[in-house]
Amino acid sequence: MPERTYSHSEVEAKWSERWAADPTIFAAEQNSSKPKYYVLEMLPYPSGTLHIGHIRNYTIGDALARFKWMRGFNVLHPMGWDAFGLPAENAAIKNNRHPHEWTNFNIAEMKRQHRRMGFSYDWSREVSTCEPEYYKWNQWFFTRMWEKGLVYRKEALLNWCSECATVLANEQVVNGCCWRHETTPVQQKELTQWFVKITAYADELLNEIGGLEGGWPDRVLAMQRNWIGRSEGAEVDFTLQGSDEKIRVFTTRVDTIFGATCLILSRTHPIVKARPELAGKDEIFPEEQGYGEVEKIGYDTGLSAINPFSGEKVPVWVGNFVLSGYGTGAIMAVPAHDERDFEFCSKYGLPIVPVVTTAPNEEPELPFTEYGISQNSGQWSGLPTAEARRQMAAFAKEKGFGETAITFRIKDWGISRQRYWGTPIPMIHCLACGVVPVPDKDLPVILPKDAQLTGKGESPLARTPEFVNVDCPKCGAPARRETDTMDTFVDSSWYFYRYCDNKNDQVPFDSEAIKYWFPIDQYIGGVEHAILHLIYSRFWTKMMRDLGLITNDEPAARLFTQGMVIKDGAKMSKNKGNVISADTMMDEFGADTGRLFELFAAPPERDLDWTDAGAEGAYRFLSRVFRFVTRNVDRLNETGEPGDADRKVLRKLHQTIKKITEDFESRWHFNTSIAAFMELVNELYTHEAALAPSTRREVLEKVVLLLAPFAPFICEEMWEEMGRTGPVFKQPWPVYDEALAQEEGADVVLSVNGKVRSRLLAPFGTAKEELERLALADEKVQFFIAGKPIAKIIVVPDKLVNVVVKG
Repeated sequence: MPERTYSHSEVEAKWSERWAADPTIFAAEQNSSKPKYYVLEMLPYPSGTLHIGHIRNYTIGDALARFKWMRGFNVLHPMGWDAFGLPAENAAIKNNRHPHEWTNFNIAEMKRQHRRMGFSYDWSREVSTCEPEYYKWNQWFFTRMWEKGLVYRKEALLNWCSECATVLANEQVVNGCCWRHETTPVQQKELTQWFVKITAYADELLNEIGGLEGGWPDRVLAMQRNWIGRSEGAEVDFTLQGSDEKIRVFTTRVDTIFGATCLILSRTHPIVKARPELAGKDEIFPEEQGYGEVEKIGYDTGLSAINPFSGEKVPVWVGNFVLSGYGTGAIMAVPAHDERDFEFCSKYGLPIVPVVTTAPNEEPELPFTEYGISQNSGQWSGLPTAEARRQMAAFAKEKGFGETAITFRIKDWGISRQRYWGTPIPMIHCLACGVVPVPDKDLPVILPKDAQLTGKGESPLARTPEFVNVDCPKCGAPARRETDTMDTFVDSSWYFYRYCDNKNDQVPFDSEAIKYWFPIDQYIGGVEHAILHLIYSRFWTKMMRDLGLITNDEPAARLFTQGMVIKDGAKMSKNKGNVISADTMMDEFGADTGRLFELFAAPPERDLDWTDAGAEGAYRFLSRVFRFVTRNVDRLNETGEPGDADRKVLRKLHQTIKKITEDFESRWHFNTSIAAFMELVNELYTHEAALAPSTRREVLEKVVLLLAPFAPFICEEMWEEMGRTGPVFKQPWPVYDEALAQEEGADVVLSVNGKVRSRLLAPFGTAKEELERLALADEKVQFFIAGKPIAKIIVVPDKLVNVVVKG
């Protein structure tokens, strides 16, 4: 067969059509005796079309899925759509199209691109979170959690994004701004909202992080530990002067309580809300006030409380940096030993009383926040602060005004959203019965198609009488539906379970199907989800376990967070105008080229710089492989005995098999795998004319199999050219021969004064004395040491000889 020129458009169109014609080609096997492997990339939000920044994690997952199929696993590799959310609603308002229409149009476009890229998804398991068949089960989970006391409604000071026109969870506030609108400061609004009691699992979420070590990135686990933020301390009651009212404070440093010079309450603390005379004072706080480094603002309530340890009177203040959800919503300010308290008290002229020192009669610079020796602290003066803390907590408990306590940084998950495009919360408000869940038989509560979307004010559902007005399911009296919708992170907290049984209309999924597939063997996605999706999904797994639906404690055994794709020095994004669409890339270079370049240009966990020159290089390499295979297919029946060229090629081939296999099974350095494959192709070109037919046959087969996970289209074409049948990714993965992979000898570097001057091939284990003799006899070494006295010779067996000369 004559050599063929590689045409990516012809090859990829041909195989895309064939794969699309067989809907079972990438399907997981039912009732299989093979070991299972569940590989999953985080499902995308259907925002429009894919660009090459999006496809990196899909490429990594697809290469792994194809490798595992070739290793004999029953692979589950599904895909779906995180289809609810504010961007779709905002885009629909802007374009005067219904969110459902807009979203499904984008899904169709992105699915077309996924297919065009050749990703090996089992589309029979596809889910879209905006369809009633899916979000019915969000509502079912909500009512189960309501029954278990894991869902509740309360009034609270919450995070509000004026751009989104809705509440944000604490995890969705980044540096004081909205996670979607990075320059929009978050405001504080007092609203009645629905909360999921994720704090009920705070200890377990924290404790089980240890079991994820080695499988999840250290960076993600550190972020989760910090966000959950377990703090051990004490709760102590200060009594309001002139009344029996108590103000309970949580502190991790009860040893500093003698230095407390005021109490600071949150703006919604019950003491504040119960006093109408304080209502107007709230106006001193700016509307745009969120998290991060914000100016500390407060006011004196005019109230005083009694320090239960010292008996002294301290003023009671309100401060913008004290959160109602943290601890008790009240703190004791110890400005001498806390930087935040020092800033606040210095600003308002409140006393600063040091009660911890480094040593007797020493005065450390304030604020001094370390542990040390207690002073000016009554009977506990002179004790190390750690011991004082223990004794003082016990004293508070004995006297009945305190106790040891644990608190967490993580707060209950506020899931109410005042927008349309989300799962309706399945609750009904009845004047007689209170809040009543929608019965299971009436689920799903379906979003009305005719809601008027404005993106402003209250939820559009509240202005849709046909949706709002309903009879109470308990007493039959007129009632009102809840008009808030659920946070979109509810949808993504459990979608990977639904993939296993996505057509079930009786339960969210069959527990037996889950038992086989879970935990996920490899999950792939961005590190930006470390304290959003990845904590929520861990919580949801534990909640479902306690409902008896599953037996696993964690959703994923292994997690991989890929690096970003960089273009022109910045992360690729539509906002920055540096996007290259996936279609443009495929038109010009082809899907295989894009896949190969993204895996080769950088280790997958690091950022990747996209360059057209790099893509062109990947294209030329694939063309080179294609030409080699097609021109050698008809030479397999020639005669000839193996010789020296065959030994060299087979050694390189089996070294490459070993290298790529080990990279897939361990560190995932696909860049070095592809580099090794390129070296193999160079070796093939060097010795092509001298290869025996038996070597040529083995080389052609294994070259195609080794390249198949990275560039599936071209490999299917070459496989067919070789007269082989069946998908390449269903063929057995090549097995390397350790003896063939072994080098004939050690490649020893010869250097003079540390500079490489020559190399020699020596038998493994050659004695130091012989390596010295061979090095000194080398012509190139002799040139550089001629006439110079030798100071010493350093020999590293099988690796290096360095001759050190003077002059």
